[in-house]
Amino acid sequence: MHTTTNHWWDTPEKLRSLLCELVNWDSRTLTEGERFFSSKLMMKLEELPYFRNHPEYINLFDAGLGRQVVTALYKHPKATKTVVLISHFDTVYTEEYGALEPLAFYPEELTKRLHEHKDELSEEVRADLESGKYLFGRGTMDMKMGLALHLQLIEKASIEQWPINLLLVTVPDEEVNSAGMRTAVTELVHLREEFGLEYTLFLNSEPSFSQGPTDTKEYIYSGTIGKIMPAALFYGKETHVGEPLKGMTANYIASFVTQEMEWNPLLCETDRGEATPLPVSLHQKDLKMEYSTQTPYRAAALYNVFLFKRTAAEVMELFTEVTKTAIDKCNQRYKEICDREQIEGVGEVRVIQYDELLTYAIQKLGKNEVWRLRQDVLLNDEWDDREKSLRIVDNLLIQCQELAPATVVLYAPPYYPAVNSSDDPLVIKSIELMQETAKTFDVTLDHIHYFNGICDLSYVNYSDYTNSWTAFERNTPVYGDTYWIPFEDMQSLQAPVLNVGPFGKDAHQKTERLQVDSAFKEMPVLLETLIKSLMD
Repeated sequence: MHTTTNHWWDTPEKLRSLLCELVNWDSRTLTEGERFFSSKLMMKLEELPYFRNHPEYINLFDAGLGRQVVTALYKHPKATKTVVLISHFDTVYTEEYGALEPLAFYPEELTKRLHEHKDELSEEVRADLESGKYLFGRGTMDMKMGLALHLQLIEKASIEQWPINLLLVTVPDEEVNSAGMRTAVTELVHLREEFGLEYTLFLNSEPSFSQGPTDTKEYIYSGTIGKIMPAALFYGKETHVGEPLKGMTANYIASFVTQEMEWNPLLCETDRGEATPLPVSLHQKDLKMEYSTQTPYRAAALYNVFLFKRTAAEVMELFTEVTKTAIDKCNQRYKEICDREQIEGVGEVRVIQYDELLTYAIQKLGKNEVWRLRQDVLLNDEWDDREKSLRIVDNLLIQCQELAPATVVLYAPPYYPAVNSSDDPLVIKSIELMQETAKTFDVTLDHIHYFNGICDLSYVNYSDYTNSWTAFERNTPVYGDTYWIPFEDMQSLQAPVLNVGPFGKDAHQKTERLQVDSAFKEMPVLLETLIKSLMD
């Protein structure tokens, strides 16, 4: 028997207290709180007897900007089988809480105070609040409960000496660029070699998302949707507003491409009865920094495209095709205007891929000058990776204006490859086991093939052996400088993925909330049953 040591997190009440403590540690992405969270968690782990005896099994890894990945390994002396427990500890921001923002990280207090603001809540939210079955607060659902469940598993395994290894990996920056998980991938490869681990399953515990306003079913996911962001830089011809026909606004060009991209089913996919959401524009603007009567001749747009099976190369080919269709319409309409006004015009708009522009610029300007133009952008700390991507293209086109009017197609970060393990025998067996276990709580656990919330499982079990990811490298201006993806290490992390997490609602909203029975009673049993089924 190995039950003499006190458990810290072995009851629903203790687990709820742990969650509230983790949520109290404000860790919004790119804030000081996110930077300090990892050291607080490390101290928490060091309080467990197992890690007091084995401090070498806890590690912090630099994820950039002062942030760190935390890993904690429970290693059984005779086991090689290892389940990797993946979570993220950053959260989105909290402005939408308004007057209640000071309570956003205090779930118990916020949930009580919301009773005084019922008239501000929808009927569904009010009903959930009055039921007493939900805990509100930023990070309760997405996804500090997942981390709390993993901490409980590690503690229990270490006390009861389960004959399997558990590797907890919790990361910053999932909500923006996934710098944390992209760092963790390489460390997972190193830890596997250092400790002789055999990765059996990558288990995430992102929350189960409702599929509609009245949906209270719980879900298990055998994969995760992919996301990629095609972008465009539009370069027209400047003029004075008093002489509009001597130029062409970039906004005019952009309007054709955005209309063609928005909700275009050509960029949707279906698989196993599921469909990706339609593509939409995420950002569109002209690049004028100030008001003047010079027309805006440079503009940019970002588009969101979800993935199931398609590679970066295939999406770039489709995006280029859609852009050319849009530009054909633009050119045709512009010709009609020129004929009507009896002018020659500024020429037809052309479509260029970023890698083609880069090659042209190097031939014209030389490698050193192109490097300098890129560095001017990369050294600007006020711009994020998306803005830097667009501004690099802008800098190059300003020096190559003979190519204008033009639309340059490119990629902007981030990129999340899709991953799916629905056909894996271990996953099929695990899903059946989870569904049977859920029935003991009178809960129906439905199987979904692709988690639709985007998650860090995208960076394991990668299987593109045609190297079509090089299309992403070639057409992402900041690639290799401020953004990278460890594709080769991802390919070496071959084990199935599964997402099993608590039920919640309204992630990224002021009404984010966690279903307490799912979180504190059902999930601990489901996850323990799953891990024990994998033991030798």
